Amino acid sequence: MKIMTLNCGSSSVKYSLWEMPGSRPLCQGIVERVGLGSGSIRHQVAAAGETSIDHGCATHDDAVQLVFETITDPQRGVVRNLSEIVAVAHRVVHGGERYTSSVLIDGEVIQAIEDHAVLAPLHNPVNLVGIRYAMEVMSDVPHTASWDTAFSAAFMPLHTSLYAIPYEYYRDQGVRRYGYQGLSHLYVTKRAAVLMGMRSTQVNLISLHIGNGSTATAVKDGVALDQSLGFSTCGEGLVMGTRCGDLDPIVPLFLMRQAGLSLEQAEEMLYRRSGILGLSGHVDRRDLLEASSAGDERSALALELECYRLRKYIGAYAAAVGGVDAVVFTAGVGENSPIHRSKACEGLGFMGIHLDEERNASAVGRVGETKISRPGSAVKVFVIPTDEELVMVEDALAILEGRFAVHTEFEYSFEAPDFVPSYLRFE
Repeated sequence: MKIMTLNCGSSSVKYSLWEMPGSRPLCQGIVERVGLGSGSIRHQVAAAGETSIDHGCATHDDAVQLVFETITDPQRGVVRNLSEIVAVAHRVVHGGERYTSSVLIDGEVIQAIEDHAVLAPLHNPVNLVGIRYAMEVMSDVPHTASWDTAFSAAFMPLHTSLYAIPYEYYRDQGVRRYGYQGLSHLYVTKRAAVLMGMRSTQVNLISLHIGNGSTATAVKDGVALDQSLGFSTCGEGLVMGTRCGDLDPIVPLFLMRQAGLSLEQAEEMLYRRSGILGLSGHVDRRDLLEASSAGDERSALALELECYRLRKYIGAYAAAVGGVDAVVFTAGVGENSPIHRSKACEGLGFMGIHLDEERNASAVGRVGETKISRPGSAVKVFVIPTDEELVMVEDALAILEGRFAVHTEFEYSFEAPDFVPSYLRFE
């Protein structure tokens, strides 16, 4: 059976199509710069390589339509028509405390996505656009939702989730730390446990998802204890491409009073003009590294600040967990920048973290899962390419077959206990 994944971002639509069971990807791709004028679709078929076509999409509806046209195209597609697809798995950023496992989408779930849009204003609304369009075009197949907040929101205890502000704001408004990018942290945590020959319920580690959006997750006994992103996707945690991470909350109030920023301007500054871009003028880390090596002082400063923040969270989370078995790097920067990994682990030998710099330097591109720590290092360091789509399709398969996916005790628990996700096995 063929299961599709659909992931609508603020200006992009990612997609993939899988043959299940067997977890075999047939194609994957992304429509970029949605609503921004010029755009393109990059489409990769497993057996035929990647093609890229310039194609502007004014709306997410246009982008999703382009995706469906592409996967059924006689030349580039992988199915003759959409009737070959038995289910569509959607990534949804925010499920709040209500949804902490993948679910079948119905009217109640759609209402919940709308309700939580106030907590994820840049993400939930466009997630919902993709869901509604896909459900209209493919109304006769099940659609499932996989929540990006679930891994953290399900397990983080209140003492790591709440802010020290009046309790009624949590009780009445839902103000708490939720954590994000949970599908990625879930996947690499399970894979790290497999690589170390441990049950995932026993593993303690720090997962670092580093890209345009970046998060650190402290994992204790296989579940999230703490996460660097909190209530929003902006003002806490690691330095990101255009977002600031940790920030004194008085700073935007000060700028609104002293520099005359409006509420909208302050929000735009925090989400789109801060981070690496605000410090250096660059947003792509490849441009940042090139400028830094060429002697640009602001770029060098941005790189040092970003990696210092990574190192700081590694130390803090190791203390919070009480010692870790591994540190895992993933996502675009985490998987492809030896400099970031080296600087993030610099000076952490006292914790038992010792990088093999030769292995670290070679772990770029599509080299797969790689251990980059030295033999005998008390804490293992891994580069593990993330695969959020695989989590989504295997959750969808479990739901289709009547097994409700619950991330309890960090081993998938289903009504049928013989189901084992492929990423818990060695290939």
